[in-house]
Amino acid sequence: MDIRKVIIDQIQKTLDTHKAMLADVELIDKIGKAAGIIISAYRTGNKTLLAGNGGSAADAQHIAGEFVSRFYFDRPGMAAIALTTDTSILTAIGNDYGFDRLFARQLEAQGVKGDVFIGISTSGNSENIVNALAICKEKGIVSVGLSGGKQSKMDKFCDICIKVPSFETPRIQESHILIGHIICGIVEDNLFGNMNPKNK
Repeated sequence: MDIRKVIIDQIQKTLDTHKAMLADVELIDKIGKAAGIIISAYRTGNKTLLAGNGGSAADAQHIAGEFVSRFYFDRPGMAAIALTTDTSILTAIGNDYGFDRLFARQLEAQGVKGDVFIGISTSGNSENIVNALAICKEKGIVSVGLSGGKQSKMDKFCDICIKVPSFETPRIQESHILIGHIICGIVEDNLFGNMNPKNK
């Protein structure tokens, strides 16, 4: 194995995916729309809830951390909950209702009309994410889906479905966290940009 070639190839694949994203006007517009919806939710005292499985669970927690703590600069925390972190809740729901209800049950308990749910699934077919999106429709929770470049079950449930133009899981995951960072930056700047010394 030529390790150097493997490394270069992997970096090139990421660059190619990001170039495809740059050329996708619809994707860019959807990212902007998702950020706008989250800004509106925070202005009305609502919150962001996030979920995913495996690496996508880590992304959900990462993005929630950026909202609650800080991103580019110090400012008040923004309410965000990753539905992937409480082992007692997760195991109780998994045991009593099944893994497919893991996030739906939490949205039933903690989500309210006007909240935003970000469901992350590289395949777009994760049953526990799809079930959570169905609950969003019932409760008036606005849903944003992050998925990959093929048709999936998520498509018909999401208010906004941002699909990375790739069929390769690592490229999709890398792009999901990029999208999350972009959204965090837009939201933070719109709500608290006057606190940023760079803007003074």
